[in-house]
Amino acid sequence: MESFFILIPILLLVLYFILRKDSSKNYAQLSEADRELLFKNVVFYQHLNVDDRLKFEDKISAFLSYVHIEGVGTPVTPLDKLLVASSAVIPVFGFTTWKYNNLSNVLLYPDTFNTEFQYEGGDRNILGMVGSGYMNGQMILSRSALLLGFSNAADKENTAIHEFVHLLDKSDGATDGVPENLMRHEYTIPWIKMIHEEMKRIEKGKSDINPYAITNEAEFFAVVSEYFFEKPDQFRTKHPELYDRLSAIFLQDPAAGKQL
Repeated sequence: MESFFILIPILLLVLYFILRKDSSKNYAQLSEADRELLFKNVVFYQHLNVDDRLKFEDKISAFLSYVHIEGVGTPVTPLDKLLVASSAVIPVFGFTTWKYNNLSNVLLYPDTFNTEFQYEGGDRNILGMVGSGYMNGQMILSRSALLLGFSNAADKENTAIHEFVHLLDKSDGATDGVPENLMRHEYTIPWIKMIHEEMKRIEKGKSDINPYAITNEAEFFAVVSEYFFEKPDQFRTKHPELYDRLSAIFLQDPAAGKQL
């Protein structure tokens, strides 16, 4: 009987995707109000020159044209949509073209949730996840974590960017911390070596990278990418080799505010 009740939220989520109407109202073009929201809330956008801001806006519009963003137990505001789209665009801003072919829906939950996708009650500690299996093509994000990630208090962390980096990692078929379609083959082994050397420093308390990075190589890549985009100057100073490698992967030098 207990297992039956555990399955209920999962079954409801499956039915949600099967029966839901397309209620998303995606942007064809950003309004002046949207641009003001971006400038006020997205530091990455603030640091771009005029031409690059236009490019950023175009990429946001493109993302919102094919990815549905909807709330479960929470309303979705224009700012929420813009922040989700910004989280998607920031890691791929250096690429001429990029489409998240492995994503069709982003669900915003009010706050943390658990492995049964419940967002009420105890034992909830998940801020975001990229779906697999019957949830393939879906991303779930905590709305509170989304907003915190773009606040000044967020420091080196941004949950939504973290999850979109997982999607980039997954785009080669394996979420393993080695984005093979974003790096030249000869850099794969040096990158893996760099990951494990830094993991050892984290374990010894000799690194300021979030200890969650030692979970596995995939989490390492996502965690250091958050740091790279959130605090690029600090990251470049404290981790110059990692910074250079991530710059080559993302084709960006965010500390200098430019693409490579």
